[in-house]
Amino acid sequence: MQFIDQAKIILKAGKGGNGIVSFRREKFVPAGGPSGGNGGKGGSIILMADSNLQTLLDFKFKREIFAKDGCKGGPNKRSGAAGEDTILKVPCGTEIRDFNTGIILGDLTQDKQSLTVAYGGRGGHGNAYYLSNQNRAPESFTEGKDGEIWEVQLELKLLAEVGIIGLPNAGKSTLISVLSSAQPKIANYPFTTLIPNLGVVRKSDGNGCLFADIPGLISGAADGVGLGHDFLRHIQRTKILIHMIDSIAENPINDFEIIEQELKQYGRGLLNKERIVVLNKMELVDENYLKIITQKLENISQKKVLVISSSLQKGLSSLLSEVWHRI
Repeated sequence: MQFIDQAKIILKAGKGGNGIVSFRREKFVPAGGPSGGNGGKGGSIILMADSNLQTLLDFKFKREIFAKDGCKGGPNKRSGAAGEDTILKVPCGTEIRDFNTGIILGDLTQDKQSLTVAYGGRGGHGNAYYLSNQNRAPESFTEGKDGEIWEVQLELKLLAEVGIIGLPNAGKSTLISVLSSAQPKIANYPFTTLIPNLGVVRKSDGNGCLFADIPGLISGAADGVGLGHDFLRHIQRTKILIHMIDSIAENPINDFEIIEQELKQYGRGLLNKERIVVLNKMELVDENYLKIITQKLENISQKKVLVISSSLQKGLSSLLSEVWHRI
């Protein structure tokens, strides 16, 4: 399945039905009078969150969406039928913004949560509506109002509680694969992971939470370099970040500082999120070197650094205990 986390669409609600001019002309109703009915309301466009969806792929090629118009009124004061509403299903975590102003119209985070974005036009009045003592035979009617038109930006932000961040090849995908049933692509080259990977990590009591492997973070990610700018938004909803560092990297301290700088530059509160610093691939470096790097990282980050091996599954229980404790 292709992962699409942004979409721009135009929503056009239905037009209200016109009122009509009609008079009763029945054989035994000598003073029938005006009987033109009102038009029906136009259909609205409603966005609804669906927990079964994971991407905005449905909107990649369908950029204009319409709701049905209301029907015109009928004789004998019959109102026209209302236009059917159009319900668009989106993944949980979808934020809806007005494309032109950037104002947030809604944020659908729970299953079945809905938002009416474009309201249908009001139906017009038939001539029966204008009957009065001063006007016993009105011939006036009004047309239905146009429905609202909105150009909106849909933006999916994953609802993971724990985000795993770090430079490419730090071992993020390996970690989520051993902690959960997720099966991300793993290989020894940059940008192996091209989309966020999700996995449910469970506690011993059966409860658990959603982890997300956030790909593509490199120096300059906040400015659009690499893939990171596309996926930094997914960190915004997380409660905790696991910052993974490759112990066999040329300069692990510099790697740590690169990601911290990108979080700071991107803003939106990312730098204030609680973070667990993890040094990965402990089995591939000398023990003394590992101690030196760990101490330096603790001095810089002012945090306790956990040392693990994702591939050998060492130190993972301590990591998970720390995650559960902080959540």
